[in-house]
Amino acid sequence: MTEPKGPGLALSFDVDIGGIPATTFTGCSGLSAQYEAFEWNEGGDNGTVARLPGRLSYGNVKLTRPVDQDSQSLAVWFSKQQHQPARQTATIKLYDGNRSMVASWTLAGAWPVSYTGPTLATGPDGNAVAVETIELAHQGFVS
Repeated sequence: MTEPKGPGLALSFDVDIGGIPATTFTGCSGLSAQYEAFEWNEGGDNGTVARLPGRLSYGNVKLTRPVDQDSQSLAVWFSKQQHQPARQTATIKLYDGNRSMVASWTLAGAWPVSYTGPTLATGPDGNAVAVETIELAHQGFVS
């Protein structure tokens, strides 16, 4: 008998970006999609406005992670986009408390549109973990 899965925990997820070794991410946001809505005024029916679905667009996915030995690979991938664009398939997997997968999102044709390195300080904030952020644009979710 299979044990029921619990809800996904926001702190329990993995990210795999094909070919990029940096996979220890601590934050993920922007998993979104939306249809453009068109309003159409019906001729002869002044009391009704029809709303029709238009183009589908996807939000950028922002990933954060602690700076470590794999950080260089993210910066290199980002820098290469200027001369050798390299889209990857990125998969985000969400787990429950028993580490059973609850859901996953696969991003087709993902590529980095923004990279932000850590803020470094010698004051009281200097003991915080250095964090970097990479933002991915993509062609949509693959089922």
